[in-house]
Amino acid sequence: MPKSVLTALGLLCSSVALASAAPVQQQGDSGPQIDMGILHVQVILDHLGFSPGVLDGQTGMSFKAALRGFQESRGLKKTGEIDRPTLAALQRYRAWTPTKTLALTRQALAGPFIRHIPRDEMKQAKLPGLYYRSRMEKLAEMFHTTPEVLLALNSPQTMLAPGSKVVFPNALPLSRDYDPSLPADWRKTLNMLNADAHAPEAAKIVVDKSESVLKVYDKADRLVAQFQVTTGSTHDPLPLGHWKINGPDYNPKFAYNPDLFWDSKSSDSKALLPPGPNGPVGVVWLDLSKEHYGIHGTPEPQLIGRTASHGCVRLTNWNAARLSLMVKPGTPVVFQA
Repeated sequence: MPKSVLTALGLLCSSVALASAAPVQQQGDSGPQIDMGILHVQVILDHLGFSPGVLDGQTGMSFKAALRGFQESRGLKKTGEIDRPTLAALQRYRAWTPTKTLALTRQALAGPFIRHIPRDEMKQAKLPGLYYRSRMEKLAEMFHTTPEVLLALNSPQTMLAPGSKVVFPNALPLSRDYDPSLPADWRKTLNMLNADAHAPEAAKIVVDKSESVLKVYDKADRLVAQFQVTTGSTHDPLPLGHWKINGPDYNPKFAYNPDLFWDSKSSDSKALLPPGPNGPVGVVWLDLSKEHYGIHGTPEPQLIGRTASHGCVRLTNWNAARLSLMVKPGTPVVFQA
């Protein structure tokens, strides 16, 4: 990013220390190189609902797609670049700093955790839950990033213990005033994932296969949010057409049916997998009128838009959670090429 862009946004480019987890090895030269200017723009886009995916201070396809969505929402030319008109539109949000330094709480560090999750669904079904594998993984998802980014933002002497000061990407929501009619456990999940309670109401959802994005439109047909998605595969293509959302399943169990998976083993049988953020559909399943299809979360946020799915639409857990606040039963969904 040109220095003039950084200066115009007033971004902090001072070096920041490297984080570790009780303790965790330093990443060194192989760790991610975080551009604080890019991270600042990512944080702004994330707050506005035009998610760049993982907050990592790096450019890439998800970042450019988020910029194009933001530009469309502001009536700007969709360049996918931080050009002068886009920079001018971002200026009003510059107070959302790229990082926040926070003291860890016992609640943020609390489990349950499970160290190893087997890939085999039959073995997963025997686990008590598909929980986070570590405190580091949980903290990363809370702040819409990866453990590697947290390591790169902090000091190797930082311990993951109550009271420790840790630098995070600034994913803190503007509001946690969640609808009290939502289940208590789901409100707890929304809070943990820093999902902003201020969410626009969706009049229509459009999933665009060519762009690998999910677009949210309001009643005036204005684009009000956009999320990077994974959509189908060669074996299980996205079912193009018009559908509707039937309703949500929060923190869902997953009914594994090997007959619906081309890559299942002949020895597999039907099984009910326990809930958890590392489950096949993450923290929420938005059921569609197309049988066996839904919009849902994922256990691998860094792979969104980069790998195939079994036909459904997959988002990061934090974006799936935020989307759930925008839709309701009957919301139209369009799958297009």
